[in-house]
Amino acid sequence: MSDSFPASIDEVEALLARGRYMADRPLAVTIFLALALRKPLFLEGEAGVGKTEVAKVLSAALGRRLIRLQCYEGLDANQALYEWNYAKQILHIRLAESAAPGARAELEREIFGPDFLIKRPLLQAIDDSGGEASVLLIDEIDRADEEFEAFLLELLSDFQVTVPELGTFKAVTPPIVVLTSNRTREVHDALKRRCLYQWIDYPDIEREARIVSSKVPGIDARLARHACAFVAGLRADPFYKHPGIAETIDWAAALVSLGAREIDERTAVDTIGCLLKYQEDVKKVQEGGMAARVERARKAVAAT
Repeated sequence: MSDSFPASIDEVEALLARGRYMADRPLAVTIFLALALRKPLFLEGEAGVGKTEVAKVLSAALGRRLIRLQCYEGLDANQALYEWNYAKQILHIRLAESAAPGARAELEREIFGPDFLIKRPLLQAIDDSGGEASVLLIDEIDRADEEFEAFLLELLSDFQVTVPELGTFKAVTPPIVVLTSNRTREVHDALKRRCLYQWIDYPDIEREARIVSSKVPGIDARLARHACAFVAGLRADPFYKHPGIAETIDWAAALVSLGAREIDERTAVDTIGCLLKYQEDVKKVQEGGMAARVERARKAVAAT
């Protein structure tokens, strides 16, 4: 393994913790193996459980540039790989219209040269000729079409791509690749086979409280645990959209800003918009007895 990579699973956990990412053991093991075996890391789970954050923390901790490809329906290889700067090419052609006929061939070579190439995220990650290795985040691959998945298969195997006018780009140092999926659809098995897979679930109360304490300055440990127990109760009920870790952190920060020392019914009602973002969910939790929900969270903390 490269000297720049953690040498053990414990070192992975420590590296993530320095980036204020509190990983459980299975995730730390999978990250360690992905780095050791040079395999892409495929992270799947509900939105808001910290999948994208893994790539950000690895980028910062390992001193690598983060390159993000946000997937969406209709994304194709050109948009992800490279495009020619047609506007710049046309301008260059017009400026050269007075060129002698013999210079036309040279003009064509110029407009399909490196100065007119727009490198999109995948080519940026492969072309490390500047000596800067990267972490490539392919975010929400489940939003892309299956055809794009097929394109990724070859790319993730060879880390090289050919631009007909310029030749082949091949990564000297293959990027660390992190793919994420919210599982809005099943990703093809062929793509998963090329990766190490890890499902990321919502953290338990204690681990989420540690995350909140690391992200929200000045929060009391008891208040953090009570807030996380309250959120865990929301996640146990069928809502249209459950709060993710980011919402828990926002809520905790709001509680600190309001000077709250504990969570009561009034505080929960006033700030529920930090956690639930759909009116149907807000109405449901308010009609379901907020005081009882707050009390259940308090008892859950006391029982741990």
